[in-house]
Amino acid sequence: MTPYDFKDPDVRRRRFRPIPVRMLVPNVITLLAICAGLTSIRLSIEGRMSLAVYAIVFAAALDGIDGRIARMIKGQSKFGAELDSLADFVNFGVAPALMLYFWQLHELGNAGWIAAMVFAISGGLRLARFNATMDDPNKPAFAANFFTGVPAPAGAITVLLPIYVAFLDLGRWPAVMTAAYTLLIAFLMVSRLPVFSGKTKRMRVPPELVLPAFVAVIVFIALLIAYPWHVLSIGTVLYLLALPLGYKSYRDQARAMEATGPSGSEVTSPPSAPTLANLSEPPNDDDDDRPGRLH
Repeated sequence: MTPYDFKDPDVRRRRFRPIPVRMLVPNVITLLAICAGLTSIRLSIEGRMSLAVYAIVFAAALDGIDGRIARMIKGQSKFGAELDSLADFVNFGVAPALMLYFWQLHELGNAGWIAAMVFAISGGLRLARFNATMDDPNKPAFAANFFTGVPAPAGAITVLLPIYVAFLDLGRWPAVMTAAYTLLIAFLMVSRLPVFSGKTKRMRVPPELVLPAFVAVIVFIALLIAYPWHVLSIGTVLYLLALPLGYKSYRDQARAMEATGPSGSEVTSPPSAPTLANLSEPPNDDDDDRPGRLH
């Protein structure tokens, strides 16, 4: 019998086994995010840049909740992980790059296109590195609370700062300055800079602060709707200024781990983020018994 012999009842049973709805919900959210990202490209082509930015922000919000919802309802799947990576590349790599190109970078001709293309490719490389090192056994425990490089959603929101500034009537950046800023964010995405993620922190709200927390979230959403360009500009600047704090926190924890090493023994520093060179190296034969990582 071949693996494709569908006359076998066991094969039919495995192939057509019903899929729980909880497995579909996160994927539907991810597909909505892809729709938002593709729509932002269309809106930017049509010159409706403000709506295009809103679509990217909406896609980033969906990206922030689909993984959490999947973990809450136990709806994780390898298919969902692959779909999420594809969505991130489209929404936070390709879409922002094309938006900036249609908005201003086209004024530089080929140089502007190169800047946009480098940002999109950097987003893809950033996601590939994240997937390839997700289950790295050599990573210290505290490193799980840090990203390696600026994550793709944050990079997409951050790289659109020139558009925010223009909508604030503060003047349009020169095209060369926008291209240089785009390349800077692309470099931060593929860099080895430790960026605080907060994913492993279990945040609990005291009972007396539950209602104030709800009010704070509602106020933030109201401010984002009423003053989107102010909120996005201030948030982007604060995020960029906070990047050195994440690096300092990583180094402090690394030094603390080295200090607590056994006396008289050689203490090795925590492994740095991998480069493209060692990502392409084949695995050792000793690791054949480990389960395959999620690509």
